[in-house]
Amino acid sequence: MFVSMSSRIQIIRNVLLVLCYLWFCYLMLKIMLQYIPWRNDVAFLNIKQQALKWSFYEPVFFIHVFSSILLLPPGLVQFSPYVRKRWPHWHRLFGKSYVWLVLIFVAPTGIIMGLFANGGWSAQLAFCMLGLLWFFSTWFAMKCAMQRRWLEHRDWMIRSFALMLSAITLRLWKWILVALFHPHPMDVYRWIAWLGWGLNLIIAEYLIFQIHSREKIIKK
Repeated sequence: MFVSMSSRIQIIRNVLLVLCYLWFCYLMLKIMLQYIPWRNDVAFLNIKQQALKWSFYEPVFFIHVFSSILLLPPGLVQFSPYVRKRWPHWHRLFGKSYVWLVLIFVAPTGIIMGLFANGGWSAQLAFCMLGLLWFFSTWFAMKCAMQRRWLEHRDWMIRSFALMLSAITLRLWKWILVALFHPHPMDVYRWIAWLGWGLNLIIAEYLIFQIHSREKIIKK
């Protein structure tokens, strides 16, 4: 069967994106495993000893970390047209799991953790905004699905997923900034607090605009 050059390029691009996504999922899993068995003196918690004086911070942190990792597998398949058509039941199951994890566990705990973020009020504001935007974009996605407004559901899920990816992109930005500029640690927190999700959301809006533009052309 003949496959055009553009189709081959698209297949290669998709495969590379999936491999990159899997690699970052692996790195996130390694980060999570540092806290097993339950420990509060390693990795990120090493620099949060002041916050740990609040009795609720530690359980909030662990709820956030252990529930966040469960969001990564659904993200791999939820935007696949093939999966939606071939296994709609799994698409709905993964989608519901994602929505409830975000709304009940991950976004609320992220907002609470944002109040204690390093880097002062700027970083705290950025992380709290991330949690709120993530919560409401996921809420609107769920509401649109319940009302069978599928195109709007897709758009809000793209935004929600882009915000979810901040867990990966903020660490990538941290590595880039430290490698290139060697800034003060607190400056790094202030920058990645906004870069980690701000650019993701801009890209998401661009993708949504592109999708709508293609759909208008098809309808003509």
